[in-house]
Amino acid sequence: MELERAKAIAQRVKDLLEPACEKVVVAGSIRRRRPLVNDIDLVLVPKDRYAVDSILMRLGKVKMSGMKIARVQMDSISLDVYYATPETFATLLLIRTGSVENNIRLCSLAKKRGWHLAANGDGLFNERGGRIAGDSEESIYEALGVPWQEPWERR
Repeated sequence: MELERAKAIAQRVKDLLEPACEKVVVAGSIRRRRPLVNDIDLVLVPKDRYAVDSILMRLGKVKMSGMKIARVQMDSISLDVYYATPETFATLLLIRTGSVENNIRLCSLAKKRGWHLAANGDGLFNERGGRIAGDSEESIYEALGVPWQEPWERR
């Protein structure tokens, strides 16, 4: 679907979820401003998980619902909701924004240092398992020694 249509749908869903969340951000290809969008990705920190789940059930057919992700089929549009905590939010937002190529690049840079960028949102860890970044997307870029990229620059 075209970006503008996807943005409008994502905004409506975000508006519905915000009262039940501490934070909700549209991620994925919408955040990267790709002209064509396959699905809608949201990263959120729920303050009332039951309310979030109830809203999602009203949006369409729940295809998957777990502790870390929910997938809802809204007519012909797939909505992926990633549940974060305040500690995992920034890293999860980075990973779920993508692009796949950007994620591979960042993970490869971490691996070259003997580090690990956790795709589950836990953060960036050194070779001894100590968390060295992840409180913000920028902190991960900085720790890896690469210039910050806005989401729409991540191709």
